[in-house]
Amino acid sequence: MSAWMLGAPVDTVAGADAEWILGELRRHRQALHRIPELDFELPRTIEYVRHHLDGLSCEVFEPCRSCVCAYFDAGCDSTVAVRADMDALPITERSCAPTPSETPGHMHACGHDAHMAMALTFASVVDRAIASESAFVADDAGTCGAGEREDGGCEAQSSSKKCTAPASNVLFIFQPAEETTGGARSVCESGVFERYGVSAIFGFHVWPDLPAGTVASRPGPLFARSSETHIDIKGVSAHIAATYVVPDEQTHDAMLAAARFVEGARRLMMQLGEREYCIAKFGLLRAGTVCNAVADDAHIEGSIRVYSDQLFDAARDGVRSCLEDACVSTGCTYEVSFASGYPPVINDAALFERARAAVPHMMELDSPSLTAEDFSFYQQRIAGLFMLLGVGACPACPGGATSSLHADDLYFDEEPLLAGVDTYCRLLGLGPIA
Repeated sequence: MSAWMLGAPVDTVAGADAEWILGELRRHRQALHRIPELDFELPRTIEYVRHHLDGLSCEVFEPCRSCVCAYFDAGCDSTVAVRADMDALPITERSCAPTPSETPGHMHACGHDAHMAMALTFASVVDRAIASESAFVADDAGTCGAGEREDGGCEAQSSSKKCTAPASNVLFIFQPAEETTGGARSVCESGVFERYGVSAIFGFHVWPDLPAGTVASRPGPLFARSSETHIDIKGVSAHIAATYVVPDEQTHDAMLAAARFVEGARRLMMQLGEREYCIAKFGLLRAGTVCNAVADDAHIEGSIRVYSDQLFDAARDGVRSCLEDACVSTGCTYEVSFASGYPPVINDAALFERARAAVPHMMELDSPSLTAEDFSFYQQRIAGLFMLLGVGACPACPGGATSSLHADDLYFDEEPLLAGVDTYCRLLGLGPIA
C-alpha cells in the first residue's frame, strides 16, 4: 500500500445533508437514464457529465477516447480514484421509470446511470468540503492535510474542532465501454494513474439481489475472469431422407455436432465446478436453413467464467476436447476462438480491511459471483476495492419488484444510492451523511 490512509471519520460532511444529496442523486440519475448511449459513442452523456464537473473547482480532462476525469486537489500527498461507467445496453426499455429512455433500442439496464449519479453527487460533496472555510482547521501546524497522524487522520483532527477536508486528493473517472471491449483498459494505458499519483481506486455496482441500502464486498475474488467463446462447425448438407440408417459419423450433421458439444460442455463444467466456482455457458446457437435438410454449418457463442488462470486453461482445453469429440462423432470439422476477455475482479485484502474499519456496516460476502467487470483492469495497476450496493425492491414498480441486471424492465428508486455516497464519504474521511 502507498502512503494513503483512510481518514478518521467525523460526525457530518459540511453541507452534505441527506435531503440535498438525495435531490442531487435523483436529478442526475433521471437525466442520465433518459439518454442511454453505447460503447464509446457517448456524446450526450459526456456533455452532461462535463457540464456538471465544469462547474466545480476541479481539473476536468479526457485522458483517452470517451473518458472524462475530474481531479480535486485537497493539498494531500496521495490520491485515490472513484470510478463510474457511462455506457448503456442495446435493449428496448419496458420499465416503470418516470423518465424512460428517449432512444429506442437503448437502455440503462445495468445501473450505470446510478453509478454516474453517485459519482457526480460525491464530486459535489468533495467540492464543497474543499471549498468550505470549515474544511481547513487552523492550528499551529497550519491547515488540514499539512500533517498526518499514524492512524491516517490529519493533525488538525486531534484538536477539538472538526476537520472535514478529504484525507486524499480525489480523481473521478467516468469511463466508456464497460459492457463491450473494456474501456477501463484504455484508461489504464493513458497513464493517468501515474500522472496523478493514484494509490487506490473504489467503485460500486448496484445489485438488485441485495436489500436496499446494503453495502457488500469481500477480500480476494469478487467477480470472475471472462472469455467470450466463438465456435463454427462445418458439415455437409443433404436431404434428411438420405441419412436414414446412416451412422452418425457419416451424416456430417453440424446441428447434431453442436447439440452434442453443448451437452458435453455442460458435463465438463459440472466436473470442473467441483474444484472451484466456474461456468461455461452458450447462449447462442444457429444451425441449418430448412426443416428437411441436414445443417451444413452451426455457429455457437458463449462465455467461460473462472477465477484462476489454472482453471481457465483447464476449461479452455476441456471445451476443445468436447468439441473434438462432438465433431469426430458426426464427421464434422470446427474452428474455435477464445477472446482474452476481462481479468477477475480481485479485491485488495488490506484495502478491504481498512474500508471495513471506515464502513463497519459493510457486509462481507461468503462467495464470489460469476459476473465479469472491467474494473479488474484497474486492480492490475493499483490497489482496488469493488463493492456491491443493494437496491432491493422498488415501491414505484408493479408489486414493488425490482428486476435483474440486463433485463428490459430493470428500475429501482434512487434512495438506496444514498448509502453509496455515504460510503464514499466515509472512505475519504468525510464522515457519514447527516
